[in-house]
Amino acid sequence: MTSQNTQIQLASRPQGEPTAANFKLVQTAVPELAEGQVLIRNHYLSLDPYMRGRMNDGKSYAQPQPLNEVMLGGTAGEVVASKNAAFAVGDKVVGMGGWQEYFVVDASQRGAVQKVDTAHIPLSAYLGAVGMPGVTAWYGLVKIINPKAGETVVVSAASGAVGSVVGQLAKARGARAVGLAGGAEKCRYVVEELGFDACIDYKEHRDLKSLSGALKAACPSGIDGYFENVGGMILDAVMLRANAFSRVAMCGMISGYNGEPIPMSAPQLILVNRMKFQGFIVSEHMEVWPEALKELGGMVATGKLKFRESVSEGIASAPEAFLGLLKGRNFGKQLVKLV
Repeated sequence: MTSQNTQIQLASRPQGEPTAANFKLVQTAVPELAEGQVLIRNHYLSLDPYMRGRMNDGKSYAQPQPLNEVMLGGTAGEVVASKNAAFAVGDKVVGMGGWQEYFVVDASQRGAVQKVDTAHIPLSAYLGAVGMPGVTAWYGLVKIINPKAGETVVVSAASGAVGSVVGQLAKARGARAVGLAGGAEKCRYVVEELGFDACIDYKEHRDLKSLSGALKAACPSGIDGYFENVGGMILDAVMLRANAFSRVAMCGMISGYNGEPIPMSAPQLILVNRMKFQGFIVSEHMEVWPEALKELGGMVATGKLKFRESVSEGIASAPEAFLGLLKGRNFGKQLVKLV
């Protein structure tokens, strides 16, 4: 059993855009196991946009990431030592192990770590389509947008870990799915691989009139549901095409993660179109996770739900991979592979 652990810690809070200097690589000792605990070797780290908000020291829905402590985040790995009868060496598990090679957890705490079956679902998928991003997509689409067959659902960041699942779930419910993504390659993937009806390259439409025109062409019957990951001009363009009683699931606002203002050009459309805007945090809705994961797992296992991963190698690559994620350099779910 190893005695050394490598971590990435938050060294300083970003002033505006984060840099590699905000992180530090640290060697620590692996603690001895107490009764009820397990030692997990992380195989994959999950990198997610929400982590940028937690690097700040401001008021939010979650506590800020502490300085000089391991970066928080989801992990998938394998039990390598156990003092808990419910977990055996070799069990594949997911938890919140953070940006580190090993972590010790009290496995008797409800929800601290979960066993997963990798017979038909790859381990990495439990950090993406069959994990938090997938359940996020499911909740926003099913519980907030709740599309009817024939309605039009639009999703921003459509090639990403969350957006890609939103569109496929919308299609499975008989809705028309339209994505927004950055670049021709991502848009091709969204339509040809994921089965969306259309995808707009927002990089080709630099002003509101152009983007709104593209949405009008892609959504001839207007927009009934919108899954928001970005904010800014994309939200403005969607609102110009929104139908009466349209629903907006507010999941993320990545355009403002570095402190930029996010103005809304025509908020009166919320009233005119009687729109419903609802923000949500998926960890506050644990009651729906079993239902969501059952559908997502079944679709992945049978090939009905497709996903793509960007994988960087080794713990030291995590900061640069995370900075790339914030700039949209990833294609699909961003992971760090450790084993």
